Amino acid sequence: MKRFRILITRTDKLGDVILSTPVIKNLRLAYPDSFLAFLCQPYTRDILEGNPYLDEVIVYDKYGKHKSILSSIKFSLFLRKKKFDWAIILHPTNRIHLVTFFAGIPLRIGWDKKLGFLLTHRLPHTKEKGEKHELEYNLDLLRFLNIPIKDKSLYFPLKKEKQGYIENLLKEKGVKKDDLIIAIHPYAFCPSKRWPLKYFSSLISLLKKELHPKVVIISSEKDYSNFLFEKHPDLIDLRGLDILSVGALIKKADILISNDTGPVHIAASLDTPVISVFGRNDPGLSPRRWRPLGKKSFYLHKDVGCKKCLAHNCQKGFLCLHAIKPEEVFLKAISLLKKYSPHFVTK
Repeated sequence: MKRFRILITRTDKLGDVILSTPVIKNLRLAYPDSFLAFLCQPYTRDILEGNPYLDEVIVYDKYGKHKSILSSIKFSLFLRKKKFDWAIILHPTNRIHLVTFFAGIPLRIGWDKKLGFLLTHRLPHTKEKGEKHELEYNLDLLRFLNIPIKDKSLYFPLKKEKQGYIENLLKEKGVKKDDLIIAIHPYAFCPSKRWPLKYFSSLISLLKKELHPKVVIISSEKDYSNFLFEKHPDLIDLRGLDILSVGALIKKADILISNDTGPVHIAASLDTPVISVFGRNDPGLSPRRWRPLGKKSFYLHKDVGCKKCLAHNCQKGFLCLHAIKPEEVFLKAISLLKKYSPHFVTK
């Protein structure tokens, strides 16, 4: 079997990269002796360096040391020396199209968007229609190359040292072996993804009234969720964890309840029950394209009749998010915990 040197690129966010991991595995299954490298941003490096199907992780810091045009040209020359045969560009950006072009990679496949004319093979970009899940869009690039899809499972690296760290940290916070652990991620970068904090607070009250949970708050943004700690001083504050520790915590939790953001895909990859609260009714931003996958994953989403979704420019005060009530999330959480958690006990 011919050996290729293959570069996979995805330079957007955490969840996007997790949804790209089946591309790595299916390439490895199709070309077991080939060299596979993944080009990413600095903040997703850790979740890729633990992937057993990769030979190398290459970091492109487009907001840092590679920000200037000269630095990107030098980066292209760096890639050129690696003599890649293929570049599979999962997320189209002008920078990546230019970098892989100037790197002289013979086969460059991706989506016909941005500087898509620089690619050697292009698929029509219709992701804004949201006709399928992002995972399937990723795999479409392999299908175009006649590479068989044998495994669609997501991958997140669980490190024993991080699991031990979380075990000790929870123990220090008073969590016992048989406690029910509910992880909540109340933040999202885009306001159109943020379920109101007052709703999260009401949900926490319902969970505490019905169950005996240890409620853990995780978030990369610390100050945003201070309101929850003011209302519920007994919450466990694990905001600011590094991403591998977040994964270990989510694996330990009985359930994750979150906005539509990266940690829901971590939960799906680790087989942890998860509820994702979705706003936005734009097809390209919808649950059909971005929901967490797996039988233990669930999402809540309301169509409030907007003819056109303006997402973060919403003029209706994010009515779709306010339409999802704490009681609905609570009932679904009870259902998932009852089915999947060994620690589920009602008062």
